[in-house]
Amino acid sequence: MRKSPWAWVPTLYFTEGIPYVVVMTLSLVMYKRMGISNTDIALYTGWLNLPWVIKPLWSPFVDLLKTKRWWIIAMQLLIGAGLAGIAFTLPTAHFFQASLALFWLLAFSSATHDIAADGFYMLGLTGHQQAFFVGIRSTFYRIATITGQGLLIMLAGALEQLTDHVPYAWQLTFLVAAGLIIALWLYHCCALPHPAGDAGTSLHDRHLLRDFFRTFRSFFQKEQALPAILFMLLYRLPEAQLAKMGIPFLLDPPEAGGLGLSTTQIGFAQGTVGIIGLTLGGILGGIAVAHGGLKRWLWPMVWSISLPDVVYVFLSYTQTTHLPLINSCIFIEQFGYGFGFTAYMLYLIYYANSLHQTAHYAICTAFMALGMMLPGMAAGWIQEMLGYPHFFLWIMACTLATFGVTALLKIDPEFGKKR
Repeated sequence: MRKSPWAWVPTLYFTEGIPYVVVMTLSLVMYKRMGISNTDIALYTGWLNLPWVIKPLWSPFVDLLKTKRWWIIAMQLLIGAGLAGIAFTLPTAHFFQASLALFWLLAFSSATHDIAADGFYMLGLTGHQQAFFVGIRSTFYRIATITGQGLLIMLAGALEQLTDHVPYAWQLTFLVAAGLIIALWLYHCCALPHPAGDAGTSLHDRHLLRDFFRTFRSFFQKEQALPAILFMLLYRLPEAQLAKMGIPFLLDPPEAGGLGLSTTQIGFAQGTVGIIGLTLGGILGGIAVAHGGLKRWLWPMVWSISLPDVVYVFLSYTQTTHLPLINSCIFIEQFGYGFGFTAYMLYLIYYANSLHQTAHYAICTAFMALGMMLPGMAAGWIQEMLGYPHFFLWIMACTLATFGVTALLKIDPEFGKKR
């Protein structure tokens, strides 16, 4: 009997979102609460972007070896084990080194899961179903973001207050996350279908790797390749640094230049208010481009992703303790980011549009991850050198790079318009 996509598409993309948000956001809050410095947090968690940067290099082997279904099941089991492993390292003397090693396992497993899940989505659904479920998968990915960035952090905050023991509170939180992933793994062992086209390619197919490298080379030979790569790397230069230091700023006590929020308050602000703003901005951005095209909305979106960063300058100089005001500032910044990020993602689709669209888009997303990774790694050191107020002024100065690389682009005026 053919299984309904409703039985597995929502849960598959919910599962895809959890490890990513754990690696990218939960790790920042946990390490800050465990007393790690901003420099070390930014540097070492910044490296965790690397698997998403280089995942196009091993994506052919996910096609070569086994089936997409096998990779999905195997990676979910590894992710569950990795989350449980992190929980057991937290009470130890060398928790930072041990947990980082397991975060690396999570990152590589999650990046591999992304490759397999996206391929499985195309194999398990007809063309019409793919178009219909694209909004469903995005919605459940966002629900996973709210779960990881909001509910899990709020759970950790509640446990910190209940137990009065930070490592134990985070240990329990990671065990809950592990239990959630293991439950989803068990479900997917039964719920995922077996598409007829989901079969590994023969390892003796010598043309596969040759074609892969030819496709990779063609990406760099396209018209406007250099401006496109600069845009992919630098459009989010301010956000790459802000994403690493925003949470430490909100958590640090006032005497250290921060706002002194609790873990629970961070979970609500970033995981609920922020995600709502981000989602609304993205939806409105998509509607705007559908009506006017990417070229028409490009510069308003550049202003949208850049100007709202000034709310952190305001917060760092006033150090307000008024929670509704802090939440409003986070909403404004995330709404602007969601609206402006629409231009970035659509340009990646525009540039990747070619005979090798899937492979070129994967390379684009690798540059996207690299553009977040490198500035993010240096953000902690820059912040500790400048202090929070001057660091956020530096972020505003970095928006000049966003404007500069956007000015280099050439875009078809009709691209993005609804026909």
